[in-house]
Amino acid sequence: MFVDEVSIEVAAGKGGNGALSFRREKYEPYGGPDGGNGGDGGSIVLVADNSVSTLLDFRYRKIWKAPPGKHAEGGNRHGKKGEDLHIPVPVGTVVKDEQGRVLTDLIHPGQKITLARGGKGGRGNRSFATSRNRTPRMAEKGEPGESKRIFLELKLMADVGIVGLPNAGKSTLLSRISAARPKIADYQFTTLSPQLGVVKYGDDSFVVADLPGIIEGASQGSGLGFRFLKHCERTSILLLLIDISPWPEEDPLTALKKLEQELANFSEALTFKPRMIVGNKIDLEGASDALNNLQEAVSHDERVVAPVIGISAATGDGLDKFLEQVSTQVTKYREKIPTSQLYEETIEPTSYLDEEATTVFWEGDAYVVEGKSVESLVARTDFNNPEAVQRFWKITRKMGINEMLLEQGVKPGDTVRIGQMEFTYQPEDE
Repeated sequence: MFVDEVSIEVAAGKGGNGALSFRREKYEPYGGPDGGNGGDGGSIVLVADNSVSTLLDFRYRKIWKAPPGKHAEGGNRHGKKGEDLHIPVPVGTVVKDEQGRVLTDLIHPGQKITLARGGKGGRGNRSFATSRNRTPRMAEKGEPGESKRIFLELKLMADVGIVGLPNAGKSTLLSRISAARPKIADYQFTTLSPQLGVVKYGDDSFVVADLPGIIEGASQGSGLGFRFLKHCERTSILLLLIDISPWPEEDPLTALKKLEQELANFSEALTFKPRMIVGNKIDLEGASDALNNLQEAVSHDERVVAPVIGISAATGDGLDKFLEQVSTQVTKYREKIPTSQLYEETIEPTSYLDEEATTVFWEGDAYVVEGKSVESLVARTDFNNPEAVQRFWKITRKMGINEMLLEQGVKPGDTVRIGQMEFTYQPEDE
């Protein structure tokens, strides 16, 4: 099954908790704090992999979770970091957020993107020891990992995209020039999903994609074209296959105009892509005249990179010359991609993409405080520990959150929500 669009949930691992511990050994009555730090949670990483050709795995597994970091222990033993979860996806996968914004385009083998970062591990009490506070009795909790919904869309990476009206002979041609075995029948839309084939010609080889038949209105969703026209965008050249038999379903010139119109309506980029025009069924009587008419019609089209050629996908007539032309043009227009180099990108969490500063606003029945720093502080604070609570309020005062709440009109007894915690507001002097 070919799957090229999916949505998934990704959740990075939670950070491990820091340890609250004191060294107790014989002859060491004042051993001091020795609580280690928790390990960071594992992150979610997508990796473009040539061995994967479809997003089928994501159809059956919608939720992907990375392991958490381990909790720390006494004796200065730190928690182990959670392993990152590397998820292979096909080369050509476009990654989008919930708003449909493109986060990255994985077009290079080995390219990576960190979708969700693991939570930081909490610090143990040894990290809080100072000359003024030699016996801190608090430790931080680990931060939760990021979680979000991601949309994946696959656009095939092929050198040549075969485009044509239904029954033009695209599948027959692909089966002739490669080892691919697409479904072939004498009715429309036998090809229900893109078919890939590797063509070897001399010392060269290239990938050809047979795309489902395009009909009028395909760029607006008619037939199957709307869903699969996007795969044309990746190809080095387009191969417009035209039925030039004596009694085609569409006149060859009309068929060519329809294909060009649908490609242009779908994407402006397809309008300028290099293309070859190929007439199929040259073995039938009268096909030569139609071929000459096609050549005359495109003779001044600079996008057509080779003379119009006639072939018969059924009998094999003209295929040698056809493959020579295709190989030459693919070599000329193929993008040079460094396959040995690795690429990595990191995406900021979607909740902080637009603003990282702390903000305060009224929502429903509470004053909401939002901001990366303060929400992280809440997640790491152990509110069952009096010393940790005291530190929390001290830091929020330094951040100016009390003044921001007063500017918004907060009154004693009002509810204040920060992250997953709610507090009852009390003036500082109370």
